[in-house]
Formats: sequence, C-alpha cells, structure tokens
Amino acid sequence: MQILLAGVVVLPLVGALAALLPAPPGLRGRNPDQAVLRHGVTVTGVVLAAALALAIGFDHDHPARMQATTDISWIPALDIRIHLGVDGISLPLVVLTALLTFLCALYSYFKMPTGPSPKAFVALLLTLEAGTLASFAVLDLMLFFLAFEMVLIPMYFLIARWGGAGKQAAAWKFILYTLLGSVVMLLGLLLIGVKSGTFDMVALATDNGPKAQLSHTVQLLAVLAIGIGLAVKAPMWPLHSWLPDAHTAAPTVGSVLLAGVLLKMGTYGFVRIALPITPEGMHTFAPYLAALAAIGIIYGSLACLALVRKGAKGDLKRLIAYSSVGHMGFVLLGIASMTPTGVNGALFANIAHGLITGLLFFLVGALKDRYGSTDLDTLAGSTGAALYGRAPRFGGLLAFGAVASLGIPGLAGFWGEMLAMFGAFRPAAGLSRPAFLTFMVMAGLGTLLTAAYLLLVVRRVCMGGHVVAEPAPLGADGSAPALVIPDIARHEYAAWTPLAVLTVLAGLWPAALLGLTNPAVQQLLGGGK
Repeated sequence: MQILLAGVVVLPLVGALAALLPAPPGLRGRNPDQAVLRHGVTVTGVVLAAALALAIGFDHDHPARMQATTDISWIPALDIRIHLGVDGISLPLVVLTALLTFLCALYSYFKMPTGPSPKAFVALLLTLEAGTLASFAVLDLMLFFLAFEMVLIPMYFLIARWGGAGKQAAAWKFILYTLLGSVVMLLGLLLIGVKSGTFDMVALATDNGPKAQLSHTVQLLAVLAIGIGLAVKAPMWPLHSWLPDAHTAAPTVGSVLLAGVLLKMGTYGFVRIALPITPEGMHTFAPYLAALAAIGIIYGSLACLALVRKGAKGDLKRLIAYSSVGHMGFVLLGIASMTPTGVNGALFANIAHGLITGLLFFLVGALKDRYGSTDLDTLAGSTGAALYGRAPRFGGLLAFGAVASLGIPGLAGFWGEMLAMFGAFRPAAGLSRPAFLTFMVMAGLGTLLTAAYLLLVVRRVCMGGHVVAEPAPLGADGSAPALVIPDIARHEYAAWTPLAVLTVLAGLWPAALLGLTNPAVQQLLGGGK
C-alpha cells in the first residue's frame, strides 16, 4: 500500500520527464506525435490502475485511519517531512483525479487540441496530475503548499498555448490570482508551523498535540491567511473572477481538469487544514464564509440566467464555468456549518461536481469541435445545433448532464447539495442558527435558479429554434449538408461513459462514498478522537 500511494504520486512526474525524451524506435507508431500521446494514455492508465488498487486494498472498516503512510525526514532543521497517507476523505479525490486525467489523455489521443508540440502537452498534463495527486496525499503543510503551487505552471501553459480566443489574458489572470492567494496562504501555514513547532498535519489535527500551542489570535490570523489562498482556488465569490475567463479560453481537457480536480484542492484544504487545525479561528469566520458561499450560489445562478437569455450572446462554456461558482458555493456552505452532516455533504458535492461538470465540459468542447461555436444564440438559431434531431445520442447525454447538474434526486448532484443545506439547517454549537437558516433559504433559491437556466440550455441547444424533424436540404451536388452534426464517436463513448455511469451510481448508492467520508469527518471534527 505504501508503494502504491508513492507510485501514484511519483509516476506521473517520471512519465512527464519521459515524455520529453525521444520515443524508442519500436514505440513510435506512425509518427512521434502519436507515440507521445500514447505514452500519456499509458502512464495515466497505470496511475489509474494503481489508484484503484489502492482503493481496493484500503481498509474500509477503518476509513478514519491514515493508511498507506510514508513518513521520511526531509528537512530536519524545519521538521519538514515527506509524509504521505490517505483516509476516507482524500481517497475518493485521489481516484477522481486519476480517472479524469486518464479520460483526458484518452480523449486527447484522438482529439489533440490545436497548439504546439504534443510532447509539451503530455508532459504538462502529467505534471498537473502529479501536483494534484500530491495535494490530496501529502500530510505536511509545506509539502501541501509545494503541491498546491505545482499545478499552477502546467495549467497556465495549457491555457496560454493550447487555449482559444483570449487565452493569453485568461492565463495571466489565472496565474496572478492564484499566485497572490498562495503567497498569503504560505504566511498562514508558516505561522502555524512556527507557533506549534511542527508542520505535520496529522499531529496538528489532534486536540492534545501541537495545536494546543495555537492561541485564539494565532488561529484567527492563520484562518484568514490560509482561507484567502484556498478561497481563490475554490473559487469563492468575490474571488472567482479568474474562473470564467480561464474556462472559456482553456482547451477542453484543461477545462475538465480545472473544474474536476483543481477547484477541489481549495475546498479540500478547508477540510484538511482549517477545520481540524484552527477550529477556533474557523468558528469565528464560519458565518462570513457561509454568507459568501450563499451569495456565490445566487450570483452564479443569476449570471447563468443572464447568459442563457435570448440575444445575450452568451457562451455555453462560460455559462458552465459560472455554474461552478454556484456549485462550489454549496461545498463551502457545508464546510462553514462545521457539522458532520455539512462537511460530508461538501465532500460528496466535490466528487459529484467533478463527475458532472467534467462530463459537461467534455460535451461542450465536442460541440464546439462539431459546430465551430459555443455561442448560445448561434446554437439555438434556426440553423443551430438542434441536437435532438441531428445528433440524438449527443443531445440526450447533454440533457442528462444538465439534469444531473441541477441536482435531481437519484443522481450524484442531489446528495451533496441536500446534505450541505441540512448542515446549514442545524449548524455547529455557537453558530447563529437564524443566520444559517437564511443562508439555507438562499441556497434553496439557488437550486431553483439552477434548474431554470439548465433547462433553458437544454431547450435552446437540444431543441434549437425550429422544428428539428425537418430535414436539412442537400447540397447542389447531392452531398450531405454542412450542418449535419456527427453523433457520439467511439472514443467519446470511452471517455464519457465512465462519468455518466458513476453519476448514476453515486446518486443511487450514496452510502458507498458517505461510508468512507463520515468516520473520517467525525474524527477530524472531534479533535482526532
């Protein structure tokens, strides 16, 4: 188990270095570009297999215990250690990251984004995977910061070199926002380490450990500094403005990974660091976090409604990006309740959002490849997409993703949002219940607004602006019309089916995930008891 977890973290980095080397003669295939893309699929596939083996070998009877641990001294003078481990909180995120990266590599093998050398693309994709996996597996505050920063450069280049219109400005906005937030976060992490004498996250999470040396003032300052860095990545309103531009400009696989796993690093940091290590400071700031989360839910939904209305020239990719602001608001609301119910709901919503929004970004990217645009007015015009008539399986899957995203019972999106609102209904002792009830009502209104804009998206894109049964005229030479949209291809089935299936399974069998997270959350909130 130790070797498996270490391999999951290190193998993508080794694969990234290997991707930059010339392919051996027997593995070049038709050309070097194909060889390096196949290398990306192979490495991410091995990492996914190792992550699944780790999940199978995990002791599911004791999910609150750190397992597959490695603890090696790295910088003795600062007591910084190479400390790895997974529990019921981090294991699902490790598997989700490995799955989404593999599906992105597989999709790119058949549909490489327009841009420079595939060598650099694969190396950046694998470096991004290594940093994300490390963020969920490390148990040292300084290593967490290094892993947290490690993902920024690959994502910057993926947007700036392989993105679409406005890619340079979007990439700079992404890197500046996240770097500035990270600098502030580093100050908070150093404050905890200096005042407690250790950076070990497991030791700091216990009531009778080094955490006892953290005064109330220190905890307040630490939560404020760390919270700003995590909130930028989450993203929390009003620190979210980098997200729509980054998503709109990013290539399809960049958007999938940005929404599916990178945003989760921020909310995971709140659960792993802020809640157990600085509970007094978190208790003070919880109402403000909940208020900003509730505003984010409403704001994200209203922004999407503005984009989807007729004549607004709204971009479908940008709309889904704004929907992420609302969905991650539910995650932050659950965390702010500081209750097992709310935190479990937040962790469930994290996974559900990764599956559903990852699927939606895949679909929107494929729609742009087919139609050449993600402008909603263009897609809904008289010669628009009309997916139900022109590509019924594609249209059906897009409708499924939209319905799952609006949180319908029986699909993954429902449980996280419901549990987060239940957590707000009865927050932790000492928190203002009337205030949290207000935030719960705002979140409930957000679910109605979410249903409104997603159903409008389905109506406009899938049905189009005319009768879809009407056949398009043939060209002058009798050829098929240019407006014919290909339905789902085989490689798209391979990349998208796992996400759709897991969305259904998580909705029908939530106990599989909650059984992992609940004991770990109980122990985390109980001071290690």
